[in-house]
Amino acid sequence: MNLVRFHNMPLLTSFFDDIEKSILNQTEETRGDVPAVNIIDNNDSYVLELAAPGLKKDDFKISLDNQLLTISSEKKESKEEQDKNFTRREFVYNSFSRTFTLPKTIAFDKIKADYKDGLLVVKLPKKEEETKLTREIKIS
Repeated sequence: MNLVRFHNMPLLTSFFDDIEKSILNQTEETRGDVPAVNIIDNNDSYVLELAAPGLKKDDFKISLDNQLLTISSEKKESKEEQDKNFTRREFVYNSFSRTFTLPKTIAFDKIKADYKDGLLVVKLPKKEEETKLTREIKIS
């Protein structure tokens, strides 16, 4: 036997859904409105993989402010149907923003991004470590 939620009163349904979300502390990340991100730590770089199917390369905005990397997107669509007795207009608005604090070991001037097949890949190269010269100095 499967339990199915029946919605007889849509106004009360949204009210109870809002209460349920606040009790369960559901945020945008847990609801799925924000794309999932994988962070890969390689020897020479960090790689951010952001899953965002259905978007175009031009829908993204990537900005860097000091050590904060922000990836955001905003997409607006509208459809209109007209018939003899009615007009139907639908608006779709989707947006998200993710901010990452980057370590100081990143070569900020060499950050690159690529979008292909619904996957935004941001490569964050690490700075080459300065060679530390250690030796003992004799006092004369």
